[in-house]
Formats: sequence, structure tokens, C-alpha cells
Amino acid sequence: MSTITTAVQAFINDEDGATAIEYGLIAALIAVAIVSSLKSVQDELKSLFARVVTGLQT
Repeated sequence: MSTITTAVQAFINDEDGATAIEYGLIAALIAVAIVSSLKSVQDELKSLFARVVTGLQT
């Protein structure tokens, strides 16, 4: 019976899953920051390529 109790106590004290979740949340936050910054870069690139196309057509 003490083996089961020891195993349950070890499972409760194990923090590896919490660490993995924290790393996952950090990665998700970084991904959101990258996607939001790419949105502004996308608009600037569209404008730049439109100017290049206009310049080449004249």
C-alpha cells in the first residue's frame, strides 16, 4: 500500500508538466507577437511592390 501512496505523492509533486505548459504559453505569446508584427510588414510590402509595379509600367 505504501508503494501506491509513494507513487501518488510523486505524481502530485512532479512539476514537469507545469514547466511544459509554461514553455507552451511562452511560445504561443511569441507566435502572437510575430504574427501581429508581420501584419504591419505585410501592408508595407504591398505598398512597396505596388510602387515598383507602377514604376515599371511607366
